[in-house]
Amino acid sequence: MATLSTDDKATPPHEVGTPDHSVREHGGTLQLPNSWKYKPFRFLGYKFPWFASPPVQLVIVSFVCFMCPGMFNALNGMGGGGQLDHRANNKANTALYSTFAVVGFFAGTFTNKLGIRTALSFGGIGYSIYVGSYLSYNHQKNLGFSIFAGALLGVCAGLLWCAQGAIMMSYPPEHSKGRYISWFWMIFNLGAVIGSLIPLGQNIHQTGDTTVNDGTYIGFLILTLIGAGLAWTLVDAKAVYRDDGSKIIVMKHPSWKSELWGLWETIQSDPYIVALFPMFFASNWFYTYHFSEVNAAYFNVRTRALNGVVYYIMQILGAYIFGFALDAKGVRRTTRAKGAWVALFVLMMVIWGGGYAFQKTYTRATFAEGSGREKKDWTDEGFGGPFVLYMFYGFSDAAWQTCVYWFMGALTNNGRKLANFAGFYKGIQSAGAAITWRLDDIGIPYMNMFASNWALLVGSLVIALPVILWKVEDTVSLEKDIVFTDETIEEVAPKARVATANETLGEKV
Repeated sequence: MATLSTDDKATPPHEVGTPDHSVREHGGTLQLPNSWKYKPFRFLGYKFPWFASPPVQLVIVSFVCFMCPGMFNALNGMGGGGQLDHRANNKANTALYSTFAVVGFFAGTFTNKLGIRTALSFGGIGYSIYVGSYLSYNHQKNLGFSIFAGALLGVCAGLLWCAQGAIMMSYPPEHSKGRYISWFWMIFNLGAVIGSLIPLGQNIHQTGDTTVNDGTYIGFLILTLIGAGLAWTLVDAKAVYRDDGSKIIVMKHPSWKSELWGLWETIQSDPYIVALFPMFFASNWFYTYHFSEVNAAYFNVRTRALNGVVYYIMQILGAYIFGFALDAKGVRRTTRAKGAWVALFVLMMVIWGGGYAFQKTYTRATFAEGSGREKKDWTDEGFGGPFVLYMFYGFSDAAWQTCVYWFMGALTNNGRKLANFAGFYKGIQSAGAAITWRLDDIGIPYMNMFASNWALLVGSLVIALPVILWKVEDTVSLEKDIVFTDETIEEVAPKARVATANETLGEKV
């Protein structure tokens, strides 16, 4: 990383007459506003970055997702949202991803306008209402409320995930993007692990197949409410400084018209992003198969909870391995991108090849009501093979999501463009999810669903290959990232620098 000399340091704006405090970094001196937000602190001998730094802000966002989407994943990971009757879960999730698909395309627009904190907190409330609808369903069987809660969550989640994606991809410097994605995915999935431990503990002696009890839903509800409140501890993006003194590229738009036009501008300026759309589409398609057509269809309630725990532990492991490998020092970014593509292709072929052998052993009719067969328990003979397969389904999910985010982050450092990329990503993946939850609701054969997953994952990798080969560069120049128009104003300090992997600090912004 480049160093900052006395004449070449980034000096953030602050109130006149307010003294700065200096922080020694990489042989240079950074001058930051005299505020608690910019004072590093030590704990148990370790030095931690200031509050308004990318790592701290990412951790906060991670814990918001730990408590909100993390609980959602734990609930859905049990299959049927914890309900013995899957109708409510299928219909609620169809509504959820239908609205998510629409909102997702415009989420970058609304998140830029509303701000990160508002978007994240609003999103968290949607998760609370969604969980509450299942608690209500336990007693009232109010299908309408569950569908409404799902539709509302689609709107809320669209904003939450776009805000999260913009932070995760634009806050870190280029050489750390893989690690930031990895850190987020690990903390986020730790929430799902803990969330899955709740129903496991409460149903550990329940060997039959039944609906989870009220305590599970109440625990999820409390955690999602805490997550929604935690979002308000974030600082504005314009107040965040990296440790080299560079600011986050934040776009300011004076009108809703320019915001909406930004989506079209993104397609015009970066048409190659369309080649990644099939990967976006595939990224949520497999959840219905994993949760409802493997876990819920084949295993009883306590075994489903155990499977959920290991599924998300493997997500943490997958995010760690891929995130840090994608930032491997001494290896060109173009080489890492190609290596990631090859690794994903091999994983999809090996894991889903094993899945094909397993899927041939049962159909929808195997454990249907009236079949006289009991779903599998962890004490049953032959449990080990499906258990290991389900673990690696979780591992491959984290690998896929981490690589997709990293690919997008490798294409640009522009905050506005990344927000729109994230909006496209969540919108398209949600369209796929809406379709697949509906297909499960109408009873499509399991083997057909399996085949659609395997074909979509491998096919989308092939379509994305030209982008990986020709558009991912070792570094993205500042000139490519910043486009000035009559309606677009860059909020970059006059002497701010953007440090890249292969460049020293260059032209003044």
